[in-house]
Amino acid sequence: MAIKMRLARAGAKKKPFYQIVIADVRSRRDGRFIENVGTYDPNQNPAAVKFEEGKALEWLGKGAQPTDTVKQMLKTAGLWEKFTTKPA
Repeated sequence: MAIKMRLARAGAKKKPFYQIVIADVRSRRDGRFIENVGTYDPNQNPAAVKFEEGKALEWLGKGAQPTDTVKQMLKTAGLWEKFTTKPA
């Protein structure tokens, strides 16, 4: 079972709000997910990104593959460096 860390859209028409979720690659974009690990609000200036650090690092350690967009958000939040420099 392949697991992705990706964005799930929520919010009203023309006012998007995204949840950063852990989901099976076979599930729909806004469909079933395993766990919610953060939020992304592009309506704020600057855009607000919040991660639950423990959950995000746990799932990355379990092998969840972030999408390109989520990977960039992880880098901006400083979590990607924590994950890649983690001693094995």
